[in-house]
Amino acid sequence: MEAVLRNLAGTAELLAVAGRSGVVEQWDKQTLSRAFHWARYCEHVFTRFHNNPGMRRIMEKQLQLTNQSLQAAFPAYTDVSFSDLSQCQHLLLVGLLNNPELPSSIMKILFDSPANTKQTEHEDVSGLCSHIIQCKSACKVLSPLTDVSAVGADAEVQGAMLMEELATLLSQSSEACRTEHFLDSVLRGCDGAAQHFCLVIAAALLTTTNPAAQTASQDFLLDWLREKHSELRHMCSTSPPALLIDLSKQHLKFRDAYCAVLKKWASEMEYSMSDGEWVQTSTNQTSVTFQKLAERFLALLKACPSLREDVVKELNVLKISDGDFDVRGLSVWGDLLSVINKCP
Repeated sequence: MEAVLRNLAGTAELLAVAGRSGVVEQWDKQTLSRAFHWARYCEHVFTRFHNNPGMRRIMEKQLQLTNQSLQAAFPAYTDVSFSDLSQCQHLLLVGLLNNPELPSSIMKILFDSPANTKQTEHEDVSGLCSHIIQCKSACKVLSPLTDVSAVGADAEVQGAMLMEELATLLSQSSEACRTEHFLDSVLRGCDGAAQHFCLVIAAALLTTTNPAAQTASQDFLLDWLREKHSELRHMCSTSPPALLIDLSKQHLKFRDAYCAVLKKWASEMEYSMSDGEWVQTSTNQTSVTFQKLAERFLALLKACPSLREDVVKELNVLKISDGDFDVRGLSVWGDLLSVINKCP
């Protein structure tokens, strides 16, 4: 444990040096490779211990002590928290690029074309920035095609990138928590752009470039999404209905999750005597009218006929639990059944 704490402190010091010290002028390929090695080490430490409260407290205390000493050595130093360890490579790269003392030789490694990189021990970091730039450029070039795609060209590119990263993580590590944390980090990074994040998720789930290789990645993404109830509901309320139907037809897990969201919305409705209509009582989600709810149920059952029998049976059970009255306004389940049965 003492070795782990020393390594954490050393990596925090490394991040400070990379971003704020002129020492980077002396860096070479080997130094750069070792730096990213230690950054990956810290990401592994986070994956290993982030769900262990006792170990986490010990590491947080060590980082606090290290931060205090670094604050004295570097003006305007930004503390490194335990959660920051999950994106240590990103912090290292940003620090290096913002350091005016970074030598051109290191810049060349980071911006070198991956296609021209020789097979060496430094291949893992060569062309790192070029890859990011290529992805950004692809989004910009494809943006005029947004109206052609259900999610937008930029979301399609980002969705494909997300699938590639998930496939890499799942192939490299048997620890699901590391992949889950990666998705959590992407979600936090999209703060303020939740709707776009939903489109990226949809694009990833609809990717069909290599079906055999991406099945595991899409299954993992679906399981993660189903655990994120708030994000799933937001996705179902803001995404185009046709897009949700496409997802439902392609993925049984999404179909069931979407159907569950629709039933949850129905359960949160109460009949307004003044409006003469069912209205949603929940204040935490985007309001969905009874008419739109019924339309979405009908569209889902039409697209997935095998689902109809089970849904009708369940709605009948819920209607009976409400008294089994065939009077409008007494049971939201009864009124939904009435709409569904009129459109066989």
